[in-house]
Amino acid sequence: MRTTSAIVVGLATVAALAAAPLPAGAATTHDRTPRANCPQLDTKLPWYGDNRAKLQKMIDERGTCSGKRGPRPVAAFDWDNTVVKNDITDATLAWALKHDKILRPAHWTDTNAFLTPAADKALTKACGTAVRVGRPLPTSKNTACADEIFEIREKSKTMAGEDAFAGDWNHRRTVPGYAWIPQLFAGHTPAALTSFARQARAEQLAAPVGATQKVGTHTLAGYVRYYDQQKDLIRTLKAAGFDVYIVSASSEPIAEAWSSGVGLDAKHTIGIRNVTEHGRLTPVIKGCGGVETGRGDALPYMDGKRCMINQEIFKIKGAAAWKQQDPAHRIALGAGDADTDVTFVNDATGAHVAINRNKSELMCRAFDDADGRWVANPMFIDPMPRKSGTYPCSTTGATAADGSKVPVRRADGSVIPDQVDMAF
Repeated sequence: MRTTSAIVVGLATVAALAAAPLPAGAATTHDRTPRANCPQLDTKLPWYGDNRAKLQKMIDERGTCSGKRGPRPVAAFDWDNTVVKNDITDATLAWALKHDKILRPAHWTDTNAFLTPAADKALTKACGTAVRVGRPLPTSKNTACADEIFEIREKSKTMAGEDAFAGDWNHRRTVPGYAWIPQLFAGHTPAALTSFARQARAEQLAAPVGATQKVGTHTLAGYVRYYDQQKDLIRTLKAAGFDVYIVSASSEPIAEAWSSGVGLDAKHTIGIRNVTEHGRLTPVIKGCGGVETGRGDALPYMDGKRCMINQEIFKIKGAAAWKQQDPAHRIALGAGDADTDVTFVNDATGAHVAINRNKSELMCRAFDDADGRWVANPMFIDPMPRKSGTYPCSTTGATAADGSKVPVRRADGSVIPDQVDMAF
C-alpha cells in the first residue's frame, strides 16, 4: 500500500511535468481547441471543400491568436463578384441613366483620351446637341443615347460594332473602358456620385435574386447581394487584428457607398480616383507608381492593383510600387474573381482566395497552387457550371502588357500546364 507521502511526491511530479515546456513541435489536445482570442469563421456558412479550414488556419497563424508582435497583417479584397454578386458600377450607371444624371460634355472625346472618332460620332448622334453643355442628358427617355453609353461600357464597341477606344496603353495597368465610367460623372461632386450609388444600392438589395433590368434595349442584372461568407470572413479578419481593405476598379465614391456594408470605411476603400476641381469630379484620373495623373494610364486594375496597395497601404513610392515587395511589405490575404485581380491576389503570403468565374490567368494560378496557399471557391450565389475542357495556361492564359495572350508562368519562369476546373 502506498504511503501518503509517496502519493504527495507523485502528485508533485505530475504537476511539475505538466508545467514543464514541451519539446519543439510537440502537440497537445488543447492546441487544436480555439482559444478565447481566436476569432472563428461561422461554421454554418458553407464553403467549398476544406476552404473554411484553410482560411481559419491562416487567420490563426497571422492574427492575434498567433501571439506575434509587429505591424498588423493586411487583407485586400476586390469588390465586384468577390465580396458581392454582380457589379456595382453597372448598377450605378444603370440607375444614373434611368434618372438623367449624366451631364452633357462639350465633346465626347473630352471624357476619355482613348475614345475613337467613331464613338464620338455615335454618341453625338444618339445623345444630340440640344441639351446645353453641363446639363443632364434625358437618357431615361432617349433610348438611343442610353444604348450607346451602355454598349460602350459593356463591350467597348458602339451600337454599330465599331471600336470605341483606340491607342496605346499597358494592358496590365489600365483599360480605357474602366476609366470611362468615372469620367462620365465629371461635373458632379464626389458626394453626389456616392448618393447615386447608394440609391442604386437600395434598389439592387431590395430586388429579388435573379432579377433583371433594362437600360435602353440592354438587359442586365437587376440585383446585387453581399456574400454572407465574405462578410463573415472580413468580420473575422478584423476581429483577429487584420487591417482590411477594398481595392476596386470601380470609381472610389461608388465603392464607398457599398463598403460600409461590410464594416469598412472610406480610408479602407481604394478605387479609381478622379481629380476634383472646385469640388467637382473631372475626367482627369490620379496616377500611381510614378505614372502621371491624367488620362488614366494607371488604374487599380491587374498590376495597377498591386501598385495601389503598395503605394497607399505600404507607402512605397515611385516605380518600386509596381514591383512585388518582400514578405513584410505584402498582404497576408488577397481575394479576387478575375484576371484583373490576379497580380495582387498572387502577392498574398498567407492565402490567395480565387472566386471562380472561369477566368484563365487567375484560375491557372489557383489550380496550379504553387505555394499550397490558394483557396479556389465557386461563386456563393448562382455559381458557374464547370468549365469544359481545360484552362489554356500553357499557351494563352495570361495577358501581356501589349495585350497579346501568353503562357502563365510561375515565379521561377516555368510555364504552368493547362489546368482542369476543380471548383464549381
